[in-house]
Amino acid sequence: MQSPSTTVPPMPPLLNSRLSVMMFLQYAIWGAWLPFLWSYLYDYREMQESQIGWIFAAGAVGAIFGPFIAGQIADRYFATEKFLGLSHLAGAALIWQLPNIASFSGFFLFSALYGMLYAPTMSLTNSLAFHHIPDRDRDFGRVRLWGTVGWIVVGLSMGHWLAFRHTPEGLQPNALLTALAAGKADAFRLSALLGVAMGVYCFTLPHTPPDRGAQSNAALSALKAVRINPLLTLFALAIPVSIIHQFYFVHAEAFLSAKQLESPAWMKAVFGAGGGGLMTIGQMSEVVVLALIPLLILRFSRKTMLAIGLAAYALRMALFAYVDVIPLPTMVTLVLGIALHGIIFGCFIFLAFIIVDEETRPDVRASAQNLFNLVIVGCGVIVGSMVATSVAKWAGQGDSSDYFTKLFAVPMYASLVCLVLLLALYPRRRAAL
Repeated sequence: MQSPSTTVPPMPPLLNSRLSVMMFLQYAIWGAWLPFLWSYLYDYREMQESQIGWIFAAGAVGAIFGPFIAGQIADRYFATEKFLGLSHLAGAALIWQLPNIASFSGFFLFSALYGMLYAPTMSLTNSLAFHHIPDRDRDFGRVRLWGTVGWIVVGLSMGHWLAFRHTPEGLQPNALLTALAAGKADAFRLSALLGVAMGVYCFTLPHTPPDRGAQSNAALSALKAVRINPLLTLFALAIPVSIIHQFYFVHAEAFLSAKQLESPAWMKAVFGAGGGGLMTIGQMSEVVVLALIPLLILRFSRKTMLAIGLAAYALRMALFAYVDVIPLPTMVTLVLGIALHGIIFGCFIFLAFIIVDEETRPDVRASAQNLFNLVIVGCGVIVGSMVATSVAKWAGQGDSSDYFTKLFAVPMYASLVCLVLLLALYPRRRAAL
């Protein structure tokens, strides 16, 4: 296991800058459109909950193919930076078309094709960074936090763009939400432009060659590592945690958009219109947590940090579910809930990718990263999208006064169950390689 040490040389400033720009663009591409997808499809395209669930699931299909195609290619045959460049350029061409597609079948097809291109790039950027940084625990956080900065920048930019171009004066609240939803088509266009920039930039990244000397299938070798704790427990929890996470990304923007109509005028001036800008508070807290990760890793065990992340999941959903009865101003409660995203991401998801890297051999790490992506961004998102949309229908979308209470209580209790399982099954000390 790597750990911060005076014997490890510092990361060269130029390498730090190059990898940071990579992460900024990687997550700006995703952050431009993901928070707005539910409200765009539901309020503007007027699709049914079940159809939207399938579209969210379609975008995760690529994470399933990643370990067996993208990971194998990057680990064995093709330089990672070139694979990333080609994937992002092709993905930009696809996502540019999404605002022009009104039908469910067309949107579903293009989302599935785009997911097959984009999803594997998330784990491959991690793999490329791990390949070049001198010290995993010390250096990866400061690089990865720029992905969070990218998400913040595009979220705030889209919020202010919607406020400037798509919030006509004098509209009733329902009409205003519809106008905002129509304007969210611009999020896909912004993502496509960022995808082109990322595709070109990838060809300038540090060369990350495949391990041509290894003959085994990288994905199958990575699968063998998963059968041993702590990876076994981590992978087992990844699907339910991803389902919980998906409740936030499917429903939070619409939830916050409705609540933000009642917020003070200064909040709109800062975060723009729609809930996407407000959700960037979570990414702002994420920056702080990621900056503290090198210190937290020294102070706390992996198990303790994962438990903190799961507890934060439960608390966030509780704040959302019971916002109207908690004795705090509504917007204060919501901001606290959003801000917990930093602890959630840093202590569970970010740390999980570090654990995957440190528990696998160098020649299969790209495939192992993609395999975890398969579970948490592929299978988990597919199942999570279906569960989140089904629960929304059960809770009485738009027809129930306690709709959001019922909606967010489900992932709250699920988070507590995952926390208990983690405490019972995750080893106190990581297994030897």
